[in-house]
Amino acid sequence: MKRVAAPISLAGSQLGEVRHVCAFFNSDEEEYRVLLPFIRDGFECGDKAVHVVNPDQQRDHLQRLAAAGIDATAAQQSGQLELLTNTEAYLRDGRFDQDRMLEVFEQLASGNAKGGFPLSRICCRMDWAIEDRSYVDDLVEFESRVNDVWRRHDDTVICTYHLAKFGGDTVIDIMRTHPMIIIGGILQQNPFFVPPPEFMGEVRERRSRRFMPSSTAA
Repeated sequence: MKRVAAPISLAGSQLGEVRHVCAFFNSDEEEYRVLLPFIRDGFECGDKAVHVVNPDQQRDHLQRLAAAGIDATAAQQSGQLELLTNTEAYLRDGRFDQDRMLEVFEQLASGNAKGGFPLSRICCRMDWAIEDRSYVDDLVEFESRVNDVWRRHDDTVICTYHLAKFGGDTVIDIMRTHPMIIIGGILQQNPFFVPPPEFMGEVRERRSRRFMPSSTAA
């Protein structure tokens, strides 16, 4: 449930009421340098931490948390830290189902999650989407739709994208589906954000053109 929540420090600025963020990085080192203070602050505040990482990243992620002074083992045992791989989170049964993921995130929101944590701080590594072009198309649509979930909650959701792995057109679309953005290590309001109703209209138009018979398109 949406409340009047205190601002949260992130990447040299503060998050207010709008907390769906896309974060673009050039390396793991840059990503952790920017996000670890935010993650550590969340543990100190007693917030729930949901970290969705690449399958081969789990050990390194836990080591980086430990280096930042976070007792990840204790946090996992208490339920404060939930560590998932992005393939098991997003690609259950080997496919990406937008409607299922909307339900998953609704349940991860602090108003619905177990444990009574004041907020959820969710960080998701999005590399899984580069495995299949169809995932990218669905992901872009999903990133717009999920804004309707997060506008009802105070939780912070950071979707991290490494620029070398995604094409320019995809990066632009991802930017347009997030109201807040981290680029160059700095958080700012995203001037390129397109509200979901308008963006979804564009998506439907693209799909209709894509499946239009070539004789009609000509």
